[in-house]
Amino acid sequence: MISVQADDFDIAHEYELIRKRAGDAGAIVTFTGLVREVYDHGETESEKIQSLFLEHYPGMTEKSLQSIVDTANEKWSLLDTRVIHRVGALNPNDQIVFVGTASAHRQNAFDAARFIMDFLKSEAPFWKRQATESGVEWIESRQSDADAIDTWKDS
Repeated sequence: MISVQADDFDIAHEYELIRKRAGDAGAIVTFTGLVREVYDHGETESEKIQSLFLEHYPGMTEKSLQSIVDTANEKWSLLDTRVIHRVGALNPNDQIVFVGTASAHRQNAFDAARFIMDFLKSEAPFWKRQATESGVEWIESRQSDADAIDTWKDS
């Protein structure tokens, strides 16, 4: 199940829904991403984030997320999957993303959750604009996100 929404989410509620839908799961893995308080520009430079605004292309974004989840379901035997990504105005420490996977075995659940998050970060069409003490700027993809995708190419 995929949701792109402005509203916050309740981790405990999402976990319980996964647990009910998954039936006889042996493992449920969840990941929750938060808006950082500090943005690192490099090894020596960082500054406090005042706000983050996420834009998306309705329809295209959900389709992209569903494709990522479908690929995870093809690679691993999953009993349930849940992805929530927030859009709109967010503040430091706000929840921004939730990924939950359930499987009969923990390794499938761990691997699928990591795979979904890695591809979501690099391939889902979200645009992030952040305000810091020095102004407003669009956030570009990081090399570490591309490197994470590369780890999945041979698996």
